[in-house]
Amino acid sequence: MAEFSKPLAIALMLALTGTAQAQDAGAPAEDQATADAETAAPEAAPSETAAPEVATEAAPAEADPNAPGTPYVAETKGDWQVQCVRTADGNDPCQLYQLLNDEAGNSVAEISLFNLPGGQQAAAGATIVTPLETLLTRNITMRVDNSEPKVYPFTFCTRVGCVARIGFTQAEINGFKRGNVATLTIVPLAAPDEKVDLKVSLTGFTAGFDAIVAANAKAQQPAQN
Repeated sequence: MAEFSKPLAIALMLALTGTAQAQDAGAPAEDQATADAETAAPEAAPSETAAPEVATEAAPAEADPNAPGTPYVAETKGDWQVQCVRTADGNDPCQLYQLLNDEAGNSVAEISLFNLPGGQQAAAGATIVTPLETLLTRNITMRVDNSEPKVYPFTFCTRVGCVARIGFTQAEINGFKRGNVATLTIVPLAAPDEKVDLKVSLTGFTAGFDAIVAANAKAQQPAQN
């Protein structure tokens, strides 16, 4: 197991963790005048009745979905999403993403994975986000099919959840490509004697990983003038 200590230069995740939504900023409405001007001669009727003014509130501008820095789902490979971030030159960096559900179908955790440049022990980096109510001292364990489980420590927690940033060796990536399903196990803080097993489908992993490798290789090329 290789520990991943250098995050990507771009923020592809977290959500992460998930998907950021634009927050509407409503413009304040202008105050309407309510007092009518008094006429100098009380017997004289006004020649015209002014139509009441209606304050119009400007609609918030919609975010440009093609603006640089905007995340989007480029395609789906099996049970994996290929999530990318738009760049000015169109060479968008990408990662794999999967939302993990428990046996009842409740969304519990998520995993995002991206390849790393060659020449180092870790061939890919991954970010796993679990609920805040996770017992951190029990770490995360993961096994592919019936292989021996491997242990990965948590890195930090935020308001979103607890995060494990880890690195996968090429041998581990090859195991994902050959496998059918990985089992990710966490322990609830409120029930330290229990375990929660989350299935990570490996359907489409090979095609998805190859897709992000190609996309990220293109993204790392110097811009052509």
